[in-house]
Amino acid sequence: MTNVQPAERVFSKNWDKPNSHTIDVFKSTGGYEALKKALAMEPADIIQIVIDAKLRGRGGAGFPAGRKWSFVPKDSEKPRYVAVNADESEPGTFKDRYIMERDPHQLIEGTAIACKAINAHTAYIYVRGEFGLAATRMQAALDEAYENGVLGKDVLGSGYPLDIYLHRGAGAYICGEETALLESLEGKKGQPRLKPPFPAVEGAFACPTVVNNVETLAAVGPILAKGADWWKSLSYTEAEGGTKLVGVSGHVACPGVFEVPGGLTLKQVIYDVAGGMRNPDRPLKAVIPGGASCPILLPHEIDVGYDFDAMKTVGSLMGTGCPTVIEEGTCIVRLLKRVERFYAHESCGQCTPCREGGDWLFKILTRIEAGQATDADVDRIESIASKIEGHTICAFGEALSWPARSYLKKFRDEFIEHVRLGRCPYGPIEVRSVAMSGVVA
Repeated sequence: MTNVQPAERVFSKNWDKPNSHTIDVFKSTGGYEALKKALAMEPADIIQIVIDAKLRGRGGAGFPAGRKWSFVPKDSEKPRYVAVNADESEPGTFKDRYIMERDPHQLIEGTAIACKAINAHTAYIYVRGEFGLAATRMQAALDEAYENGVLGKDVLGSGYPLDIYLHRGAGAYICGEETALLESLEGKKGQPRLKPPFPAVEGAFACPTVVNNVETLAAVGPILAKGADWWKSLSYTEAEGGTKLVGVSGHVACPGVFEVPGGLTLKQVIYDVAGGMRNPDRPLKAVIPGGASCPILLPHEIDVGYDFDAMKTVGSLMGTGCPTVIEEGTCIVRLLKRVERFYAHESCGQCTPCREGGDWLFKILTRIEAGQATDADVDRIESIASKIEGHTICAFGEALSWPARSYLKKFRDEFIEHVRLGRCPYGPIEVRSVAMSGVVA
């Protein structure tokens, strides 16, 4: 049986140490030695190591990090930037904040190496507005880095100038989308841009920009320090290298953030890592595998590799790597209503399908849960969702439509039961009367 414990902890190795967020603790375990190595290397060599390591973006898309860096034009006369996407706003996702709170210097080192790899001299860490402790720890770590010569006009005595700035968001989910993040960073309304041009060519301030997730960049220092082969050896799959952080929530015995080797199955993550179901009398009903926007899975679909490629074979995504586990006795209609309420509220309003369709879905689901709907309302869920997916500037349309379509496909009988009974079969409901034009809390 595959060992669910990593051969070596990479992201969480310092988390249980006192003052793990300080530069002294980070340096005591070899911190910033990888940056010293990078400063003496050619940018192309750094990029090749990251490509060879098979490091894939951990923010949801799973795109190879090294390839993303390689897209930055080599002959551009414009300044280059690195933007760290620390706007961890996907419901059910809570792993990146642990890195920022418990070992922020690991993120700083990885960001600095990424800057050297694309010849950038400025980076921005865009932190979710609600992350108070994470922002405080990150800023304190940046201050320590400047005081110790890790950042500034002469990084570690190499002559390479580098500044990293912390930028706090204002609580907009859409700013987790890379181009909306860049718009917000520039002081504008956080709305996604049309692509192309892609950020690597025209990103922050119309200059070449690499945008990477927190966990992705936190892996860069260890990879450069110990090599691509070492990183790949920590995974049981050829699809991607290294360990990964998984944040398991919902109805499990031991919810939390865990570091695991790549190549485990989703079933192993739930039962062997997170301890299985919290209540033996309530077996598994469903799993949202990687953040609320991912299509839902049934119990017979979880014995599949928990990686970007394998999850597609069962019609879902690994997403942000944070599964939400759902036990029997949970009302799927009510769950979907809450999901769609969130997305309807978080639409930036730029595209009509999201702006209007999300609110429609929420109102219909509210009526269904309240027992005031018809069979036609159930059919309208698929009709509306299918007209949102693929018809918006960014992937927010998919975030709205995928849950609705997958929940309805796999639990249609439960939706119909609400209509037939004229109430929620799982207990008291929140709203007794909902007008078609009304918006409820």
